[in-house]
Amino acid sequence: MLSKAKTLEGYKLNSLDGEIGKVKEFYFDDQHWTIRHLVAETGTWLADRQVLISPYALLAVNKEEQNIAVDLTKKQIEESPSLDTDKPVSRQFEQAYYRHYDYPIYWGGPYSWGAFPYFVRDREARDHGQKKTSAPGVKGWDPHLRSTYSVSGHHVQTLDGELGHIEDFIIDDETWAIRYLIVDTHNWWPGKKVLISAQWIERVSWGERKVFVNLDRETIKQSPEYTDASLITRDYEIGLHGHYNRKGYWVDEMVNS
Repeated sequence: MLSKAKTLEGYKLNSLDGEIGKVKEFYFDDQHWTIRHLVAETGTWLADRQVLISPYALLAVNKEEQNIAVDLTKKQIEESPSLDTDKPVSRQFEQAYYRHYDYPIYWGGPYSWGAFPYFVRDREARDHGQKKTSAPGVKGWDPHLRSTYSVSGHHVQTLDGELGHIEDFIIDDETWAIRYLIVDTHNWWPGKKVLISAQWIERVSWGERKVFVNLDRETIKQSPEYTDASLITRDYEIGLHGHYNRKGYWVDEMVNS
């Protein structure tokens, strides 16, 4: 199911033995544009540190009750590696974090989830894949994590000029991939918002706070409009990808499933 990041912010987080807080924001990597950690706002409990929850522990998103089920106990979270609230997520922290929960590292293989190009919940299958990626000669990749909060507001640069700024992110809450950026183009086309697939991003200049896409403004202008009331159905997505003559992400996922 597709959800806006800002919609998920504020959802309650229910651990195996009680509520632990609410969703604050998300960390994602800038290579595969996939959520790597959910940041929990825990109130007075563990308030002196960032509490990060891996997608491996996120069982289900309940939109009606506005909560997310977490497959961890409070004790497991409390005993996890501590990260100060004012520090970025380092590789050293992530290595300790993944050892603590016995999760496979996502950067340990060539794909977005290490040994797999898609999200795998089954622990036995993950462990088997981890053994493969631990073999000599298997290359990983170097992730750089960004938060959805800090990247909101970055500008989008097309082939022929600036387009607008990132307003929000559309997240697939089953695979935890960022499917689209919601781009506000009001400086050029009053009131219009458009979706840009994360797969269409050519590069990111974090110093300039710009995201570059290999598309021109007129083509984007003619694309299906997105509104806050829009339902992103598969028909809508097919029309969007068809407009750009791009293959849908679901095609590869059907092959890999």
